[in-house]
Amino acid sequence: MAQTAGVKPMTIVGRVASERERCLGMTDAERAWRKQWLKDQVLAAHEPVHVEEYWRERTNPIRRFYRKPLDVLFAKLTPMLGEQRAAHYRYISGKLGLIAVAMLSTHYYFKYLGNDWTKKGGWRVLKTKPMVLPGQPGFPFKSEKTDSDYAERKFKSSVI
Repeated sequence: MAQTAGVKPMTIVGRVASERERCLGMTDAERAWRKQWLKDQVLAAHEPVHVEEYWRERTNPIRRFYRKPLDVLFAKLTPMLGEQRAAHYRYISGKLGLIAVAMLSTHYYFKYLGNDWTKKGGWRVLKTKPMVLPGQPGFPFKSEKTDSDYAERKFKSSVI
């Protein structure tokens, strides 16, 4: 859903948003309004405020669960690193952790769960023949496979 729930957003800056409009001339009321508006744009020292209950209501429990270990770790590191640096390191370490899990899962899958003659499913990895061009040693390329080697899906190398 859109941030404005389908209603066109209305700017509160008014006519004095652009410098050209301000140079054309402003009334005293517009000058006072603009001065107050500029003062309102300055954040207080304690802002932005992190409200824990608001964050908890807006995030998925599963997301809170898998984020918890790094949140606890970097909550302890924040006084030493500083808030901005700790937030950056937490983001980077989380992404690197997810990449590492994805790579290890992929490696495990292809090492132990690949397609062979004992299974019906799974990804089948095929090796292509090498490219040998005219003038290179080994041209024309002749495969050393026999007819029974094709589509054997590791049957010959099984221990059964």
